[in-house]
Amino acid sequence: MIFRKIHSSEAGFLKEMLYTSLFVPKGRPPYPRSVLELPELAKYYMNWGSLPHDLAVVAVASNELAGAAWGRAYQPPNTGFGFVAVDVPEIGIAVKPDFRNQGVGTQLLQTLFHLYITQGVKSTSLSVDRNNPARSLYDRFGFVVVSENDQDFIMQKKLAHR
Repeated sequence: MIFRKIHSSEAGFLKEMLYTSLFVPKGRPPYPRSVLELPELAKYYMNWGSLPHDLAVVAVASNELAGAAWGRAYQPPNTGFGFVAVDVPEIGIAVKPDFRNQGVGTQLLQTLFHLYITQGVKSTSLSVDRNNPARSLYDRFGFVVVSENDQDFIMQKKLAHR
């Protein structure tokens, strides 16, 4: 498996991965794909490459895109669900079902963090549903809860600079 920066021609894959990343509680039907057109979600992929710290990496297996990790730094009032500060990219991650539980998500995050460190980014943030098992991955990576609401934890990870 190869882990690399996303090519501009692959930016549409981020929309697919955003949909994949939406947490659906057990027993509930998946969201309709049209949910991605809501402004609060479309901001995560629209005009990719135009915002500060837009960065995405992909996992590629046999020429198939298997997953992605991406980040964007938002400017108020157009902040994301995991907003912490204007200089802190909010990240997302998703792996296609056939490639899960193989270390792909771990490697995607390691690659994304490495690239952010080379850009001088000091930390990243995210929002995770309280019931989402992905929370354990974020805990392993050293994310800490910095705020919360009834449904989500807002978590932040300081990036180690050498």
